[in-house]
Amino acid sequence: MLPSFFNLIQKRDGPVLNDWVLSAIPSHNVSWAIFTLIWGIGFYALWRGIEKPAIYINYLWTFIFVTILRVLAISLVPLDPPPGLIVLTDPLTAVFYGRSTITKDLFFSGHTSILFLAFLCLEKKWDKILALTGTLMVACLLLVQHVHYTIDVIAAPMIIYPVYRLVKYLLS
Repeated sequence: MLPSFFNLIQKRDGPVLNDWVLSAIPSHNVSWAIFTLIWGIGFYALWRGIEKPAIYINYLWTFIFVTILRVLAISLVPLDPPPGLIVLTDPLTAVFYGRSTITKDLFFSGHTSILFLAFLCLEKKWDKILALTGTLMVACLLLVQHVHYTIDVIAAPMIIYPVYRLVKYLLS
């Protein structure tokens, strides 16, 4: 379903937001750093989830709801990409997105969401510090590469947290 959805949203037009934060940051390709952090923290969280399956179950169920919310939000908030965008490419996720370049999956940031969700699901203090640090670094790097508007990155944790709390409640 996702490749069809992303191909559909690429065909529509939306406004370009006036983002004063992005206007102040020259764009640079930092894809390698973004994906090193995402996949590194992702595999670390998976390892912790193997040690304690409740972590993985919370993550997976919340991720399902977050994916549904992202599809809904992206459908309702059509945006054109920020000026200066440098396309973010990850060969591992091409399986889900298909081979086309996706630049209009903006509101809200999935990259920020998955790392913030790892932060919420991990239980040990240093694991949480690692995941939160990675989340903040990726959020900043996404802005450096002009992949997302500032609001996309800021909104992600605010949307993810109540979904995570709901899933924890439902699973308890």
